Amino acid sequence: MNRLLFCMLLLAFLPWTTASGQTGFVMPQGRKQVEIPFEYSNNFIILTVRFNGILPLRFIFDTGAEFTILSQKGITDMFKMPYEQVYQVAGSDLSTPLTAYLVRRVRLEIPEKAYAVSEDILVLEEDYFRFEEYAGVQVHGILSANAFSRYIIKINYQRRVIQLTEKSIFKTPSDYSALPIEIYKNKVYLNTALNVQQDLVVPVKLLIDTGAGLPLLLFTNTHPLLSPPPNAIISNIGMGLGGFLEGFTGRVSKLEIGPFKQQQIVTYFQEIDTAQTLGFLNKRNGLIGNNILNHFYVILDYQDGIMWLKPNRLYKEQFLFDRSGINMIATGEKFDKFMVHNLVPNSPATEVDLRPGDIILKIGNKPSVFMTLGTAQRIFLKKPGKKVTLTVLRDGEKLKKPLFYATFFDRGNLMPDFSMKARRSSSSTTPTISWFSNTATIPVST
Repeated sequence: MNRLLFCMLLLAFLPWTTASGQTGFVMPQGRKQVEIPFEYSNNFIILTVRFNGILPLRFIFDTGAEFTILSQKGITDMFKMPYEQVYQVAGSDLSTPLTAYLVRRVRLEIPEKAYAVSEDILVLEEDYFRFEEYAGVQVHGILSANAFSRYIIKINYQRRVIQLTEKSIFKTPSDYSALPIEIYKNKVYLNTALNVQQDLVVPVKLLIDTGAGLPLLLFTNTHPLLSPPPNAIISNIGMGLGGFLEGFTGRVSKLEIGPFKQQQIVTYFQEIDTAQTLGFLNKRNGLIGNNILNHFYVILDYQDGIMWLKPNRLYKEQFLFDRSGINMIATGEKFDKFMVHNLVPNSPATEVDLRPGDIILKIGNKPSVFMTLGTAQRIFLKKPGKKVTLTVLRDGEKLKKPLFYATFFDRGNLMPDFSMKARRSSSSTTPTISWFSNTATIPVST
């Protein structure tokens, strides 16, 4: 199963204000425009940032994050940074207690491009993200895009650069389409419309989330017409902090983004507790992730609330879904061994008796040690009917497993009752894993 990263951190309502000297990132004196290169790995924008001006760390660039988050507390311990306050935060299941610490006045640098002399960040007690294991991506935290909000931000997925431009020299692009956006608690929102099924138009508010390695996520019970389509498959749609996220995977007929339309979008459907969370999620109906945003050149103006879009060469690219039913995780010291974590019921993987715990040695003739996890997952996006032979290690024995790709949304694995209660009571389904990245503010005890 293609690993869709969306590390869901449901933060407590944090009653702290930023330090008086905090200004976000600034360009070196005399510069009015810079280009910051990024790595695009497993559908994430990853920036290398010098932490405390010394240590190079890798952060996900996240327009859906309210705060900058460091996931490895050992780093701040090493620098003997003081923790000014401790917070209890709720995991994705809204009940698992997690712990975060406030650290003030951290210096962050992107050499010769931009620097922040006094950033306040949250530090997690444990590395709840586990990016290396679930995505094969080395990441130390999440960098809130709001840290660059004093500038016009252009994301060029094709060239893999983020361009920062002083607003005073920015010229409105004539070949882009302008869309009004809402900035709320440092996050970017778009009001638009979509069709879950062809003839049913639904007005929606969606988070623009560069921290989500997926196309589209919808909260099913925020609107009566956002139910999963009839041929959606049951799955755990993500793994968040403190638990799995239950839901369905299917296709949305059409999403409008200003004058642009994306069709037959692979979409993840999640039910949330609207009584507890909807207000703190800014009454949004879901989010748009990188697998849609990377179809465009994207320009964000936080100050005036405008997003400009222009289609790039990926604009008409189809949205693909895993054809195997395999959820893999990366293991080993170098995270170059791929283990079957779990399987989609009634999938090609279960039909050939793949089992959780199997170690994948080869996919076809390609040894797994020469692949990244993302590369291995992309192999399972081939056309339905194509055959691939997997070599797996089970209890010390090598086994050959010929696997034929299937079109899941035409096969079944369906349940007519889309309620969470029905999902939990079903004994015929095995959870599947994706992993997402997003932050939301939830009031829990501190």
